[in-house]
Amino acid sequence: MFSWLHNFTPEPILVQLGPVNIHWYGLFVALGILLALFISLKLSEYFNVGKDIIWDLGFYLIIFGLIGARVYEIFLEFPFYYQHPEQIIKIWAGGLAIHGAIIAGIVTIYFLAKKYQINFWRLTAIIVPGLALGQAVGRFGNWFNQELFGLPTTLPWGIPINLENRPLTFINQTFFHPTFLYESLGSLIIFVGLIVIIYYHRKSLSDKITMRLSAFYLFLYSILRFLLEFIKIDKTPILLGFRWPQIISLLIIIAAVIIFKKSKNV
Repeated sequence: MFSWLHNFTPEPILVQLGPVNIHWYGLFVALGILLALFISLKLSEYFNVGKDIIWDLGFYLIIFGLIGARVYEIFLEFPFYYQHPEQIIKIWAGGLAIHGAIIAGIVTIYFLAKKYQINFWRLTAIIVPGLALGQAVGRFGNWFNQELFGLPTTLPWGIPINLENRPLTFINQTFFHPTFLYESLGSLIIFVGLIVIIYYHRKSLSDKITMRLSAFYLFLYSILRFLLEFIKIDKTPILLGFRWPQIISLLIIIAAVIIFKKSKNV
């Protein structure tokens, strides 16, 4: 059942067109973005928000989301990018941090909600299901880049990692946890859950429901990310014994709980 994971060693480049390389990572990120936009356009009908607004929102979210994801990654890996500044623009080779995209996305939605005089939580509720689906698809790019994998494992779904991509600590190990797949499946479950909630409340998507949809996404994804960080081995700052993404996840979990409690008063 898991032989496709255990026996396949992916290559990062999809196709070479002369001097131009098209990477699998870029393909999966682009596909994730398109699916997220498609879902948001479909959901806009339930939330009584015009598709022209979603197109506008999607345009700015793509731009500032990618910028935020890259800037956040550079912040986390500043010593590397300081020594190799030419790598900063190479987003097709990996290096997009979802927490940076979420932060930039929240700021972008806030200003566009003001521009269109639409409730902020209504716009976020339209976006988060597609975001979860986009993450589920985009994570496969990490697999083809052989990055962000977990600890060594003997499980039948362990993925082979090339010698040059292994940390020195585990240089003699071959198979590692496919954390990309764990996060992808978790994000897919979150997407389905959000869609079910929207469908159930489709006739009365009140401000309370939109706030809770946003809170559910933030809470569930942050729980997922917090737990997965225990088996990840990529370099990241450590604070109080926790990996940096765990610290950010905990802060988002607290914010999600606050949002949920405030929704009771709406």
